[in-house]
Amino acid sequence: MSRTYKATGINLKSMPLGEADRLVTILTPEWGLIRAVAPGSRKPKSQLRGRIELFVVNDLLIAKGKSLDKIIQAETQQSYPGLSRNLGKLTASQYLSEVVLGLALSEQPQIELYDLFNEHLRRLEQLSCAANLQASAVPILSHIAHGVFHLLAIAGIAPQVHRCCLSGKSLAPNLSDPHWRVQFTVEVGGIIGENNPDNLRPSPTGVLTQPQLKRSLSGIELALLQQLTAAELHPESQELPGTLQPQTSLDAPWSTVEKLLRSYAQYHLGKSIRSAILMDSLLMTDL
Repeated sequence: MSRTYKATGINLKSMPLGEADRLVTILTPEWGLIRAVAPGSRKPKSQLRGRIELFVVNDLLIAKGKSLDKIIQAETQQSYPGLSRNLGKLTASQYLSEVVLGLALSEQPQIELYDLFNEHLRRLEQLSCAANLQASAVPILSHIAHGVFHLLAIAGIAPQVHRCCLSGKSLAPNLSDPHWRVQFTVEVGGIIGENNPDNLRPSPTGVLTQPQLKRSLSGIELALLQQLTAAELHPESQELPGTLQPQTSLDAPWSTVEKLLRSYAQYHLGKSIRSAILMDSLLMTDL
């Protein structure tokens, strides 16, 4: 008989396999990423059918196979039904799931990654936001950015946002000067001061060159980016710093921050985040 093992895991991805099966990718704290067949799960009366839906947490009994493992039993422990009731929340969850899939390892414990992903799903489910994201994109964009930053941090590849990557000098956002800028570059790994004389770095030939600059950031954009290092987003992240005019919207700054982290994550993962394209279509507005 095949060896069996137990695991607790959350479903990240599934695809049809054969006539009635599905191949499920599951993140477990004990074993990391597992790819297992859910036999007969596409049949209407299958007991596994609802238990292999996205973002369902199950206690699993799995049989070890030669090429693919097979789910023998699944008992649901938790799910996030609120995500599927709001397209923005569901898309944001899939966005984070793609980042997790790019970071997670197989056959190694992934306890921190598992706990962090579930925590951000809980936050998204409890998030108060309009069904029409064009009304206000801030709640969804800020939570996506926060989740992505935390996932990158736990993998040890988060960008440097508090100090210049080249000089090491602390960078504090200037919210009173609308022309104040710093630079964010994926190549260097975070923030560099725009007018910093230390921005020059040696090239492979030994000649001092300017690093490739990806985006100029305003004071408010840097302030929002720096807030992502906190364990939780403060209410002020959804509102305006006191030095700004009340009519100023944070939709555009948060859109900039999300796209920066998207580019940064895609660079390190070596692939695009497909759910981000759907998120862009939901946010079709003049951000």
